[in-house]
Amino acid sequence: MSSIALVGNPNTGKTSLFNTLTSSYEYVGNWAGVTVEKKVGSLKNGAGKLIDLPGIYSLHPLSRDEGVAAQYLIDESPEALVNIVDASQLERNLLLTLQLLEYGKPTVLGLNMIDVAKARGIYVNPEILQKHLGITVLPLVARTGKGSGQVLSILEKTSSIPAVTFKLHYGELVEQAIAAIQHELQQTADLPNHRWVALQLLEQNPVVLELLSKRINISRLLEICDTCQTELQNKKLALTLPQWIRSTRKEYIHSICLEAVDTTAQKPHNLTEKLDSILTHRFLGLPLFLVFMYAMFKTTFDWVGGPLSDIVDGWISGPISDSANSLLQTIGASGFTHALIVDGIIGGVGGVVVFVPQIFILFLMISFLEDSGYMARVCLLMDSTMERMGLNGKAFIPFIIGFGCNVPAIMAARSIEQPKERMLTTLLLPLMSCSARLPVYLLFAAVFFPAQQATAVMSMYVLGVIFALILCKLFSKHLFKNESSVFIIELPPYRMPQLKTLGRSTWEKGKGFLRKAGTIILAGSVIIWLMSYAGPTGFNVDMDNSFLAKFGGLIAPLLHPLGFGTWQAGSTLVPGFLAKEVVVSTMNIIYHTPDTAGLESQISQVFTPLSSISFMAFILLYIPCLATVGVIKKETASWKWTFFSMGYSLVLAYMVSFIIFQGGSLLGWS
Repeated sequence: MSSIALVGNPNTGKTSLFNTLTSSYEYVGNWAGVTVEKKVGSLKNGAGKLIDLPGIYSLHPLSRDEGVAAQYLIDESPEALVNIVDASQLERNLLLTLQLLEYGKPTVLGLNMIDVAKARGIYVNPEILQKHLGITVLPLVARTGKGSGQVLSILEKTSSIPAVTFKLHYGELVEQAIAAIQHELQQTADLPNHRWVALQLLEQNPVVLELLSKRINISRLLEICDTCQTELQNKKLALTLPQWIRSTRKEYIHSICLEAVDTTAQKPHNLTEKLDSILTHRFLGLPLFLVFMYAMFKTTFDWVGGPLSDIVDGWISGPISDSANSLLQTIGASGFTHALIVDGIIGGVGGVVVFVPQIFILFLMISFLEDSGYMARVCLLMDSTMERMGLNGKAFIPFIIGFGCNVPAIMAARSIEQPKERMLTTLLLPLMSCSARLPVYLLFAAVFFPAQQATAVMSMYVLGVIFALILCKLFSKHLFKNESSVFIIELPPYRMPQLKTLGRSTWEKGKGFLRKAGTIILAGSVIIWLMSYAGPTGFNVDMDNSFLAKFGGLIAPLLHPLGFGTWQAGSTLVPGFLAKEVVVSTMNIIYHTPDTAGLESQISQVFTPLSSISFMAFILLYIPCLATVGVIKKETASWKWTFFSMGYSLVLAYMVSFIIFQGGSLLGWS
């Protein structure tokens, strides 16, 4: 089966086209760095595999995700390439195109976003591009699927795609060096196009250097590169060898664009620029962002999400529980089975499922902000603040993704160029309030802050970001060497998200929560119920004499200074390590309540407003869930940093909750 690589700059629509051509779904966002590892899918027509590579600006990688693309082209040999370019940013995008043409594989150029270009008054002539580059050029609108049928048709037989004949002359000195390197490589058969390898060597591509050093002695090749560099300097050219190669390409691209791109009708100030003058304003930008976030939380928890959750709660505590009771009585189920299903499974899992509407609405609104292009602006707004703390604005992208789930957020940190900043971001991401913590916030906010639920929940999200920035400054100063920071982020045009895209994005984010409800939360609920049902004296014991009470009692004394030193609270925290959602399902089982209103009544008798804030802060900050710990180990490749992330978060959670409760008590709060 043939393999075709999908390559292009970040945010040019590669993943949208990938989803259309393969009938699969990968996360799509209107910002750079959404794809951080290669995705593989089968073409609809069965002609082969399509590989969606992370977005790159050139084959010289600056970050780990860009390294994935460069490594793939060197280690593997796709039969063909599909290069996606943004028609509204053509001159910049073609820099990668020339490098791919020099790679030598049959290539198709997807001229995407022609609708965006047209709206800006930019018109690109595909025929002129095709004439200069010598490859097939297909106009596309990947978001809507326009032109994707042509791409699929031409990929049906990769052998029918014309061979690349493109060759750019780099001047006599560089051409001599290329010829010399090609001569040295002529005995090495398991490499891509030798001219392409020679150019990558002259550009000092670290991935190519590492690959070659493992296969052959590269001292002679490096000698040729050094000689060429010296001769350039002798000609008194104020350019390094990589700069000379890049400038040659840029001059050629500029000459193509002068002929192929008509900008005479280009509008001086488009909608994006007008909106940016307000939304990225130096003083208004961040306050506006906070207003948007508050409105998002208010909609999620008060205006729309709350009533929907009440409806779901009514179904679970009413028809579903009643039907289960009737069915179990009809079939003569034992008391143990009856209690397990109604109290353990329906009570435990149902106590978490009632929050599904609010979680999906939150994901819908976050997806809207992402796909509109606004979130990329937030990273720009946050850059100065984050730079003072030891990171740059690009790290805010994983932070925002972390509001959905910490696992993909940590993987998204691969797009950060500097190892120090990438490590810092990975270690701090568990402090972001993921959707798993949301049911806890919603439960306590509804009990103790019914009139300010949105404010209470939003404060937890803000608290996580604040502590992440404070610890970033601390870790940056004491744990990592100072390194120069590079902040490169592309600001995409604003656009109105499509309903289909929003729906799929929301579902992909939310289905993980539902999957947990049917697996981890279900299993956890059964185990917790069994521990509450059995004790040292046998089965069907009083809850206070159960194994669960004994287990929670061991932890309770440690939690007493935090304001929630009961065995019930202690019993919820340890299973919360598997998945934070299990905290609420455990409470449903412990307090044995028929619905959310009953649980809220029980909570109001055990906690106070002050101790509830302390408990929510502890849930926010203490040890990340098992899945997050696993991905931290994978991304850092270090048990030391994995255990460090678990240890510091537990200590931080204890300290913050201690200060909240004890400080509030001293001030006379309750």
